[in-house]
Amino acid sequence: MSAHKDNERNTWTAAFYYEDWTGERRKKQKRGFKTKREAQEWERSFLDRKAETLDMTFSDFVELYSEDMKPKLRWNTWLTKEYIIKEKLIPYFGRRKMNEIKASDIIKWQNTLMNMKDDDGKPLYSRKYLKTIQAQLSCIFNHAVRLYELKKNPVYAAGPIGGDERTIEMKIWTKEEYKAFSEAISDNVESFTAFEILYWGGLRLGEMLALTPDDIDFENDQIKVTKSLQHLRGEIVITPPKTKKGIRVVKIPHFLTREIEIFVKMQYGLGADNRIFMVSKSGLHHELDRGTEATGVKRIRIHDLRHSHISMLIDMGFSAVDIANRVGHENIDITMHYAHMFPHKQDEIVGKLMKVNDWQEAV
Repeated sequence: MSAHKDNERNTWTAAFYYEDWTGERRKKQKRGFKTKREAQEWERSFLDRKAETLDMTFSDFVELYSEDMKPKLRWNTWLTKEYIIKEKLIPYFGRRKMNEIKASDIIKWQNTLMNMKDDDGKPLYSRKYLKTIQAQLSCIFNHAVRLYELKKNPVYAAGPIGGDERTIEMKIWTKEEYKAFSEAISDNVESFTAFEILYWGGLRLGEMLALTPDDIDFENDQIKVTKSLQHLRGEIVITPPKTKKGIRVVKIPHFLTREIEIFVKMQYGLGADNRIFMVSKSGLHHELDRGTEATGVKRIRIHDLRHSHISMLIDMGFSAVDIANRVGHENIDITMHYAHMFPHKQDEIVGKLMKVNDWQEAV
């Protein structure tokens, strides 16, 4: 270790040599440490990262993970990951050494998150968000296993956080509930048209808000989904859809095409590449409240309109593959999570099997 004191500033400096990736000997120096120990710890941390030894701390490994992954990810995707890492993971694991974090440590961390409450005494995080946080932690350890020879991912041994996601209650609107709601807010043409696209087209909120007239094929009743609107660090940003499968063409009912066309024609000076909808998410929340209060229909989230669309297609008998392609699911496993909502389908299956059997006996 090579640390020396700057008597004028009363601080410490770390200065040492290391070999870069070409094998060339280089000097590294950093000033401004309050103590000798801090300077030496910084030197040790730097050399551990260069040597890629998992004797380094979680915080130091996250720097390696960031260098490896950030260039490969979309900006908005990385911002989400970065927030979770900085706010939910580093405060707990930051000073722990990567090769010393065990499954028991993961379980203690899980319990800490699940026991956090808001001001009303309710769980601070939903089970879905807990799963998202743990997935990011697991990604970091998987990266260490795959590229830096960590023996195993301790998250796997600890098991899931917050219970099985399939047990989470999923609220949907039936066709009758949605029609009652939409009629109640039909005086606001923009919100009405936006909700129509969400319910009958199954688009994500960001996909709907990013639509332009060029994205609507009025002759063939189609919506081209190629982008999504997001709010990142206080700014509106247009990004690609959530997944690669999110880029798709969605066939829509003719009545929905006409509703969109009517609304577009109402917008004076709207260019072909201008956004059709300027309503905000909070504005749509307000309309949800207004419509549910007026009709007595149960309150659901905006994203539950997409769930409602998918559930309606399942109830109509469409295959998981067809539905996944329509709504932009990356794989059919996501779509299949909705199937438990329709246990009566099992009765229909049995009924059809019995009919087949009767036919065979008759032959």
